[in-house]
Amino acid sequence: MMYTAPTTVDEVCQLLASSAAAKVFAGATDLLPQAQAGRPLEEVLVDLKRIPRLMSLEVDDREWTIGAATPAARLAEHPQLRSDYPGLVEAVALIGSDQIQSRASLGGNLCNASPAADSGPSMVVNEARAVIASTAGLRSIPIDDLVRGPGETSLGPDEVVVEFQLDRPAGRRADAYLRFTPRTEMDIAVVGAAARVAVDDEGRCTDAAVVLGAVAPTTVRVDGIADELVGSSFDEETLRRCAVLSSEACRPIDDMRGTKEFRRHIAGVLTMRVIRLAAERAGEQR
Repeated sequence: MMYTAPTTVDEVCQLLASSAAAKVFAGATDLLPQAQAGRPLEEVLVDLKRIPRLMSLEVDDREWTIGAATPAARLAEHPQLRSDYPGLVEAVALIGSDQIQSRASLGGNLCNASPAADSGPSMVVNEARAVIASTAGLRSIPIDDLVRGPGETSLGPDEVVVEFQLDRPAGRRADAYLRFTPRTEMDIAVVGAAARVAVDDEGRCTDAAVVLGAVAPTTVRVDGIADELVGSSFDEETLRRCAVLSSEACRPIDDMRGTKEFRRHIAGVLTMRVIRLAAERAGEQR
């Protein structure tokens, strides 16, 4: 096995293009447990933590740019990011223990392509974009198009995610993320739910979206949420209809963490709660 730590994006792309046995990693918080469980390691391991662009966190008047290997702890502790995207920060802060937070990253959490990845629903509901580099240059895709299924991404052999971009929220708009786990700490989500809500000066909904995780091979956008919520004041009956939509959108499996029926029920419950939380936050914006 060869370990290498390039310092530029071009070096990474050249390494990937020249060797089919090369694999990138950001924090190794998934790679090492997989190796300990018996999965063979690739012949060439490419560490991304020495590349300044992938370790950056920048914001301007229009958008956030988050390096794909930026430690989760840095994102979780950033007050301006928490103000703009509290739900995304909540999701990132749930990735592992305090020690893992210093190594884990958005890029690793998403590209590991687990259906239960906490960052997935929040990134999708906030319409993030992934900037991808290869020997042919850069391209940008909606975050929905990055993960194709469990353990599978849309990345080509010589491609690597460089950074993520999110437009800064305008007006009374906010997000939230909630999940259900058997244990309160360091567990995999049975269901995760992210919501993005916008309201007018009277507190009525003007836009909304809900995305679920751990209920299908990839994240699930719940159709019909905006149709139900726009114009409402988030009354109980409207929220219950949204819960039904979420339960019906699920394509779960039975496993040791829960049955299909349980996951559908929890998806509905979390949908009501996460919409309320996002709406409360949106109403507090000025």
